[in-house]
Amino acid sequence: MLARPSGAQEAVPWWRDVESARTLVGDATPSTEGVWIDLPYLSEDGTSVALGVGVDRPMTQESYVQSLHVYALKNPAPEVADYFFSPLSGRAEIATRIRINETMPIGVIARISTGEVIVAEREILIVTIGCLTNAATYATTDVMRTRVRVPEQFTPGVPGEVTTLINHPMETGLRTTLAGETIPRNIVTRFLASVGFATVFEARFYSSVAVNPYLRFFIVPPQSGELVLRWEEDTGLAAIERRPILVG
Repeated sequence: MLARPSGAQEAVPWWRDVESARTLVGDATPSTEGVWIDLPYLSEDGTSVALGVGVDRPMTQESYVQSLHVYALKNPAPEVADYFFSPLSGRAEIATRIRINETMPIGVIARISTGEVIVAEREILIVTIGCLTNAATYATTDVMRTRVRVPEQFTPGVPGEVTTLINHPMETGLRTTLAGETIPRNIVTRFLASVGFATVFEARFYSSVAVNPYLRFFIVPPQSGELVLRWEEDTGLAAIERRPILVG
């Protein structure tokens, strides 16, 4: 056995450096196994990077993944998004696109309904840095226009994939005009998916979510009915879409 050099210290876990992450972990002793992160090893441009996150755990009333929390640890604000699940989610998995300002680790915290906490991280190399402050403009007349895709029919007890996108600049509040004036922050902050009176999935977005927020998630509706999707902007503006769902 090799002796540890005098004065050597254990590496500090990434989540101890982020206040909101420390709060999520709390007094738990987190595991480091069970969360997977699907992220490229290198991206030429950090403006819109595909990200998948999930936990391979059963989703039952007795034990289910309550939430996933994503952090870009060297972005101006590390919080990227919070995702909240229910047993009706069926699968604790999301896919999205995020902004990554420079080469950095991406951290994830998963909280389980039993009180267990799991942490994970993955490094990504960004070639072109400064994506949160670049001068690119957002040109569209269809802000808050949404697109939604749901299965034509859900199989009872089997998670069905829902994908959606909303047109939105997700203005970070960090960019300036050519005259040096700060462009006000303007982002979609919340997304809700409900069946009947039950919320089956919720997401909270921060400024590191990419332009035109894209989201893929899963639901297991207990019966046929209506899926209601709602996006909320920080100005109070909201967009709502309704889709019939057939289970059988």
